[in-house]
Amino acid sequence: MSSNQVYAYRWVPPLAQGLVRDLRVRWALEEAGLPYEKRLIGHAEQGSAEYRALQPFGQVPAFVDNEVEMFESGAIVLHIAERSEALMPRDIRGRSRAITWIFAALNSIEPRLQNLTELDLFHAGEAWTVERRPMLLERANARLADLEKALDGRDYLEDRFTAGDLMMVTVLRVPRHMPLLAGFPALAAYVARCEERPAFGRALAAQLAPFARNAPQAA
Repeated sequence: MSSNQVYAYRWVPPLAQGLVRDLRVRWALEEAGLPYEKRLIGHAEQGSAEYRALQPFGQVPAFVDNEVEMFESGAIVLHIAERSEALMPRDIRGRSRAITWIFAALNSIEPRLQNLTELDLFHAGEAWTVERRPMLLERANARLADLEKALDGRDYLEDRFTAGDLMMVTVLRVPRHMPLLAGFPALAAYVARCEERPAFGRALAAQLAPFARNAPQAA
């Protein structure tokens, strides 16, 4: 039995498949070469006292190993990265930069993209979105322009792939319902480059497999 246990959803609607945040944890474990077991949950488990003791908000992912019980994907990825030089350089500068990019992905980029995505997917056609969407789109594009400039022609955010790239790419994949990255060819190429990593492919396949098995049957 693996000491690494990842809690993930048994099934989600197609619009969320491939985007649920346990993908970040799975990818980190794959890059680190660490085996893990999945613990699949549904609505009933989400609301249970047992699961809420592990994840207070009833979300995924949650993570358990021999040392810790954790929730929040960024915190879990950072914990895994600390155990693997494949994700976290050991020199102080490299380590600090990787950590900085993890937080930049979660705090500077994700809110801008998530706000736009939620408006498009859950509030499309509502009157109030007519005025709000252009503002959200402008803010998202401005932040992406800053990120593309920071990438500065490199393959990765720093001189090699780190947990910072892992977190950034999972964030940049969020608005996949629209061609947002079409205006940022360097960022689009960066995402594609990271998605070509074998560890990403294994993580994505592992997340999608139970969704296919547990899809609701048509009446």
